[in-house]
Amino acid sequence: MSNKKIIIAIDGFSSTGKSTIAKQLAKELNYIYVDTGAMYRAVTLYAMQNKIIANNTFDQQNLIDALPNIQLQFKFNPELGFAEMFLNGTNVEKEIRTIEVSKLVSKVSEVSKVRKKLVQEQQAMGQEKGIVMDGRDIGTVVFPDAELKLFMTASADKRATRRYKELLDRGDNVNYEEILHNVQERDHIDSTRKDSPLVKANDAIEFDNSDMGLKEQFERIMSLVNDRL
Repeated sequence: MSNKKIIIAIDGFSSTGKSTIAKQLAKELNYIYVDTGAMYRAVTLYAMQNKIIANNTFDQQNLIDALPNIQLQFKFNPELGFAEMFLNGTNVEKEIRTIEVSKLVSKVSEVSKVRKKLVQEQQAMGQEKGIVMDGRDIGTVVFPDAELKLFMTASADKRATRRYKELLDRGDNVNYEEILHNVQERDHIDSTRKDSPLVKANDAIEFDNSDMGLKEQFERIMSLVNDRL
């Protein structure tokens, strides 16, 4: 493999397995993996903990004023093989994955000042290249010049089923209909927000993995990576 390093941008709808494939690629290439969704989830968790957001209330200005107090950091966990999210020095990797956070994260992601802060942090992480980043606006806003852009998609039903199994395996008390509703609602908010909506970049390669196994998906994407290298 060549010494050339590239930026791999992976965008797409929630629960399309973006982070799973991104982690695999980063491990194979010895690249840094950044889960931007974890950053938005951590800001959402902070807002929940500080009574800034709840199911029916959201004080956006209060959150904007609090942004300087929100320190986000990824710390690599060698046992897991990927970096975990730390919010103000505390590991919140488990807390940010709950259905409660999932219900509110798209609303927090709509706030332009939040996006601006996190995009700046994400761009700083990619200055040296050799990075795999997944999210909603990586190929369009964060790294419009990324050498490889992927856009992941799958049916809402397939995605809800995956997320349901994931949360059940974790021991969470979950309801499939609630998760399907959450997936559909997030799709709508992410695709229609004014600031950096979820859209496929013109030069992104679309991957519908509704009926694709992880091995096949990884092999197909790795061949695209090798083309770029």
